[in-house]
Amino acid sequence: MRYVVTGAAGFIGSHLAETLQAQGHDVVCIDAFTEYYSVERKEDNARGLDVQRLDLTRDDVAFTRCDGVFHLAGRPGVRSFGTVFDEYVRDNLLATQRVLEAAAAAGTRVVLASSSSVYGDAEAYPTAEDAPLRPISPYGITKLGVEHLARAYKLGFGVDSVILRYFTVYGPRQRPDMAFTRMVEALATRGTYDVYGDGLQSRSFTYVGDAVEATIAAMAAGRGTYNVGGGDEAAMIDVVAMLERISGRSLDIRRSAAAAGDVRRTKADVSRIAADLHWAPTTRLEDGLRAQWEWASAMVGAR
Repeated sequence: MRYVVTGAAGFIGSHLAETLQAQGHDVVCIDAFTEYYSVERKEDNARGLDVQRLDLTRDDVAFTRCDGVFHLAGRPGVRSFGTVFDEYVRDNLLATQRVLEAAAAAGTRVVLASSSSVYGDAEAYPTAEDAPLRPISPYGITKLGVEHLARAYKLGFGVDSVILRYFTVYGPRQRPDMAFTRMVEALATRGTYDVYGDGLQSRSFTYVGDAVEATIAAMAAGRGTYNVGGGDEAAMIDVVAMLERISGRSLDIRRSAAAAGDVRRTKADVSRIAADLHWAPTTRLEDGLRAQWEWASAMVGAR
């Protein structure tokens, strides 16, 4: 098959593109290499991939002779209040609208990345796909807008799309602004880690390899919207203790105020994706953290 992966130099996108290539598919990799975080890190992520530098919000987009598009490009992060909001609108809403226009013209199937942030502080846990959608960050609002765009293009133009709500994906190459990367790099360099709030906020953590398997399964047979969430839920302070055991080091912690837009808890109900796509997470949190620690140690040693 011939697939397009947008955001192919990013965290999940680079793993997805590598896996698709290893499976024998022809993969067209696209990334704008924006400066949300270090371009050098993205270039490292994309090592071994032929990535076209293309800005979906400005450059011509066409998906002719393509069997499917994995649209993972976007502006991440719940710290999206203030003057950066226009960047979230551009990179999430405008980019997705242009991808869907191109998909409509080509008759191409699309798998789109959404986020557990669309739920906000959920009413019930584990949270199912039909739960109320009440995002509490501008980022979450734009990801909900992405979902609405997909539905509008499905109704208006017959665009065949699948929406994946990722729950806190982690592992090697995780973005430098995310908690686990900040933890493992602080441990590797004996630096300081900022804990936002009381550290008791918990997440449904999803290893990147499991997330990639779910994403490929969604392209093959998905219909509608799916949670993609890990089997292990843990509080941030428990993750710190686990990484200290794995690394054999103590983490120097500094307390900071809770971040606006950061939800208290996430826990994914994955019964729908299990029933439809026979997918379930298989990576234990401790095993995934060990892989991320080894990646961070090697990366710091290479500097």
